[in-house]
Parts: sequence; C-alpha cells; structure tokens
Amino acid sequence: MSAFWGELIGTMILIALGGGVCAGVSLKKSFAANSGWIVIAMGWGLAVAMGAYAVGSISGAHLNPALTLGLSLIGKFPWADVPSYIAAQMLGAILGAVIVYLHYLPHWMATEDPGTKLGVFATGPAVYHPFSNLMSEMIGTFILVLGILAIGANKFTDGLNPLIVGFLIVSIGLSLGGTTGYAINPARDLGPRIAHALLPIAGKGGSNWKYAWIPVVGPLLGGALGALFYKNVFLGQPDPAIWVVVGIAAVLFGIVLIFSGKSAKYSVSI
Repeated sequence: MSAFWGELIGTMILIALGGGVCAGVSLKKSFAANSGWIVIAMGWGLAVAMGAYAVGSISGAHLNPALTLGLSLIGKFPWADVPSYIAAQMLGAILGAVIVYLHYLPHWMATEDPGTKLGVFATGPAVYHPFSNLMSEMIGTFILVLGILAIGANKFTDGLNPLIVGFLIVSIGLSLGGTTGYAINPARDLGPRIAHALLPIAGKGGSNWKYAWIPVVGPLLGGALGALFYKNVFLGQPDPAIWVVVGIAAVLFGIVLIFSGKSAKYSVSI
C-alpha cells in the first residue's frame, strides 16, 4: 500500500470512530445518547490511536495537515510529499464522515435540532468570538504537535506510541476542548463539514461556513508553532522560521481583533 492510501484509510478510520462517538452521544434514540463529554474525549483519543495503529507503518500516520506541515517546517518530512498527504487526509475525512452518516442513518430523522446534526460532523464554538476561538484552536494544536514530537523522543515498548498519542488527544479534549470542540486538525473539521453540506441528511441546516476557516487556520498556525518551538527549545536548533510564523499569527490575530471588536456581542454557538 502506498503512503497516499495509508493516510486516506487512516484518516477515514479516525473520522469514522471520532465522528461516530459524536453521533452516538448526540443523536436521538442512540443507546449512547447524552453519555457526555468524557465519552467523546475518550472516543476521539481511541480513534486517533486506531488510525495510527492501522497505517503507522505505511505512511507514518500523520492523519492531520497541521502535523504534516509542522514536520515539514522542521525538516522531518519532505515538502514534495505534503500536497499528496493533505489530499489523502481530506479525502479520508470525507469518506469517514460518509460512513458515520450511513451507520446512523435512521437517527438523523429522529433528531430534530439541525445544530446537533452539524455537531456530529464539524466543530463549533461554545461562545462565538473569533479571536478567542482562533486562539483556542491554535493552543490546542500547539500542544498536540509539541506533545507528539516529545512522545517520539521517548522510548516505549514497541507499538505503544500510538496509544500514548491517543491519551494526549484525550487530555487535550478534557482540558482544552470545551471552548471550540477541539478540531486541532483541519481535515477533521473541513472534510466532514463538506460531507455535511453534500449529504442528504434529513432535517439538516446550514454547514456554518462563517466559522469554518477557524478550525483550519488555527490548527495550521498551532501545528507550525508547536513543531518550531520543539526544534528551537527542545532540540536547541535555532530556526528563524519560528519568527515568521509568529509574525503571521500576530498580523492575523490583529485583523481578527479589529473586526471582532466592531461587534462587542458574544453569542452562543448552535
């Protein structure tokens, strides 16, 4: 199997299991309905671990464009392979979302709220405030990529690394995920959001494209900063690229702050 297919299948498994736990907890008449945030966080952690176990020996199991970008920035992954990896991750995420849709087919009609249905596929903020939402996604992904690199520097029993990364996902979800639903992965959010827009889901509403850029841009910035921070601080290898990324982030946050400042009202997301 090629690395492209490894990333596609691994990401498909990730979204099928991760989106699946969201569906089980959120949709009406599921036996798992209302089982709570801890179940969702555990489900996503195990989903990442299973995706990594499935294809780690084939593609390295990035399963996340933010990780692919971060590894490339510090010279641990060839830039020439970045486009094919991200394409595979996006396609795999869409296919994983389709699997979730099919698996829970009768439950869409039984669930009235369109926002609940969208939440199975894509993330959304508990309180809509773009500056804070972008910051949350950046911080979460910074810790994700920094944590993955730090985990990789330790020696574990063979085959244990994916499970440890899964626990990292659980930790991020429990500690930092309550603000935005912790996409921390552009493919995880954008791929299923596209699937939501295209699939004939009974009673669905809009796909909230107004918010969709945040769980893409935030993780990309956070992943880049996490990897460059690891290189500069943990490895002691100065790389001026970190200041370029910091500058880009500062300009973007400034723009967001200006525009969000024009509307002082915060709103609860659907």
